[in-house]
Amino acid sequence: MDLNRRDCRQISVGGVLIGGGAPVSVQTMANAHPLDEAALLQQIVESAEIGCDLVRLTVPDAEAVKVFKLVRKQSPVPLIADIHFDYRLAVASIEAGADGLRINPGNIGGDDRVKAVVDAARKNKIPIRIGVNGGSLEKDILNRHGAPTAEALVESALHHVALIEAQGYHEIKISVKVSDVLRTIEAYRLLAERCDYPLHLGVTEAGTFLPGTVRSCVAMGALLLEGIGDTIRVSLTDKLVKEVRVGVELLRSIGLRAPGASVTSCPTCGRTRVDVAGLATKVEERLEKFYFENPDAAHPHVAVMGCIVNGPGEAKEADIAVAGGDGKFFLYLKGERVKIIDEADALDEIVKQVKDFREEGS
Repeated sequence: MDLNRRDCRQISVGGVLIGGGAPVSVQTMANAHPLDEAALLQQIVESAEIGCDLVRLTVPDAEAVKVFKLVRKQSPVPLIADIHFDYRLAVASIEAGADGLRINPGNIGGDDRVKAVVDAARKNKIPIRIGVNGGSLEKDILNRHGAPTAEALVESALHHVALIEAQGYHEIKISVKVSDVLRTIEAYRLLAERCDYPLHLGVTEAGTFLPGTVRSCVAMGALLLEGIGDTIRVSLTDKLVKEVRVGVELLRSIGLRAPGASVTSCPTCGRTRVDVAGLATKVEERLEKFYFENPDAAHPHVAVMGCIVNGPGEAKEADIAVAGGDGKFFLYLKGERVKIIDEADALDEIVKQVKDFREEGS
C-alpha cells in the first residue's frame, strides 16, 4: 500500500530528517531525574537499540543543562531539550549541544526573549518544536472557544508559530496534543490544512500500557494512513522501551518502517506446560537488538507455540519454530523437526538459528 504523504517543509534534527518525504521517525522522552547522568544515558541507549530515532530531555534548571551537555556527548541519537518559562535555559541548552528545542514561545516572555532563543537556534540551525497541549492552552483562547477544542489547539499553535516566523525563522515543527482520539485526529487534520510545517504526532496523557497503546495507535494510525505526520511519540505511563516498541510496530504495520522481528506466538490454553508468553517476549526483545546492530540480516519467520495440537502445524509454516511440551520444546527448521531442547535453552537456540539463517538461494 502506497501512502500519499502530505507535502511539507523538511527540517533536520541532528541529522535525522523530518518532513519533506523523509521516513517517519520515532521519539520518546526520558523520565529519569534530569541530574542523573547515568540513568538518562541508560534510557537513551536502551531506546536507541530498539529503533528510537530521537529522545527528548526536560531541562528545568542550570544544573540540568550541565548534565544535558554530558549526556549529549555520549548519546547515540540526537537529543531535544524541553524548555518551559526560562528562555535562558533554551539558549544554554543550544550551547550545550541540543539538536532541537521544544518550547512554547508565548510562555518564555516578550519579543526580546523569543528573539534571543531564535538567534541562538539560527546560529546552529536548531529546529524548534511548538508543542501545544490541551491542558495548557492560553486563557484567552480557552475562554474564546469554551474548551480545548481542535480549533483552539490549532489557533494556539499557529499563534506561537507566528512569534517565531516574525523573527524570520522557519526551522519549525508542530504538535497539538490532547488525551482523546477524536479531538487528536480533528486537530491534526485542521493543522495539516493550515500550514506546511512538519507535524509531530501524539496523544498526550494517553494512559497506561493497554489503553495508551490503543488510543495512540488508533489516532496516529488514522492520521498516518491519511499521509499526515512526520514524527511520532507514543506517550505511555510505562517504561520508555514500551513506548518505542509500540511506535516502531505502528510504523511497521502500515509499511512506514522496515520489518523487524517476525514472531508468531499462540495465545496459550490449558494444555500449555511452558512459558510461551515469556519466551516470545524475550525472543522479540533479543531480535530487536540484533536487527538494530545488523540491519541487513535476514528476517526469518519465527513461531513460538505452546503445545502439540496446533504447534507442529504452525511450526511447518515458519522458518524457525518451537512447539512446547512439558518443560521442553521441539525445534523445527523450515518445517522439519530437528531436535528437542530444554525450555531454559530455547531463547538462546532460537536467536542462534536466526543469526545463522540464510534466505533460499543466498
